[in-house]
Amino acid sequence: MASRAPRPDRPNILWLARWEYRFHAWRERRARARGLTPTVTPFPGYGGEDWVRVLGRVLIVPPRAGGRARRSGGWESVRGWRSFVAVPVGYAQVTVRIGDRTHEVVADRGGVIDTRLPASLPAGWQNVEVTVEGGDPIPLRVFVVSADTRFGVVSDVDDTVMVTALPRPFVAAWNSFVLDEHARQPVPGMAVMMERVVREHPGCPVIYLSTGAWNVAPTLNRFLRRHLFPPGSLLLTDWGPTHDRWFRSGMAHKLANLRRLAEEFPDVRWLLVGDDGQHDDEIYTTFTDEHPANVAAVAIRKLSPAEAVLAGGRTAVNDHAAAEVPWVSESDGAGLLDRLREVGIVSR
Repeated sequence: MASRAPRPDRPNILWLARWEYRFHAWRERRARARGLTPTVTPFPGYGGEDWVRVLGRVLIVPPRAGGRARRSGGWESVRGWRSFVAVPVGYAQVTVRIGDRTHEVVADRGGVIDTRLPASLPAGWQNVEVTVEGGDPIPLRVFVVSADTRFGVVSDVDDTVMVTALPRPFVAAWNSFVLDEHARQPVPGMAVMMERVVREHPGCPVIYLSTGAWNVAPTLNRFLRRHLFPPGSLLLTDWGPTHDRWFRSGMAHKLANLRRLAEEFPDVRWLLVGDDGQHDDEIYTTFTDEHPANVAAVAIRKLSPAEAVLAGGRTAVNDHAAAEVPWVSESDGAGLLDRLREVGIVSR
């Protein structure tokens, strides 16, 4: 009798995703029993001539203790863990109003809204409105890219615009959950470099593409404003489990969104900004090989030796001497700006 081949082990991940959803559903029931109602946390999106990509998250946010002073439009001291205690409302029904038209959309199981809707809005930053369960309308900003735009910027966040020392687990946890958001430091010169590039190309879209969790989007928005980075759309991810993985793949997230941008804006050439502490070089190499006509240049920030240690080392950087698009690398924004001048991204 022929022996039967052993059955391959099935990935035991689906139960974790189900448990996560049930846990959040239990938290939602408890929050509603206390009289709390959901709201939409808006994230800046983007769009084209006849469509917009609307981004946000439906949450039940615990009330803050009264009597705390506000400063500069935000809480005086905001610890990272506060971004993670809100309760996501899975599969919430959300109404999106664009001009005089309304659309009904459904959030995913983590409460995230990421949907493309028809629209006819002028170029530049525009507002749409989102509501959930008959609550007050909440403005959500989208950057509409003009049909004649030919240049855009995609930038990583961790150790590219913000010193975070990711992905070392304990340091990452400290930065994300404990550290006061006002203590986070920008990478020297990067805000000036980004502003100079945007000023050189009026009307260009700016996309901040990160493997960070959607929970930190409000904190990231405040950080970018506080340190005078150009306003842009945020493309983050959800740290939770999927049907076949303990955690979502950051590389897959970045590549998928880059490919989507190439499809949505086939005539736009992107300046890709990243660092050598994670996988940006590998991701940008793959995307450049697939879509060379959609890449204007690649700028890679080199981590200092101390930052490289905290970040778990550097990734190997390929030799791009024969690449069809310019690749530049320096340790800070000022150096990258000089290199971008040399390759014609900004004028002298």
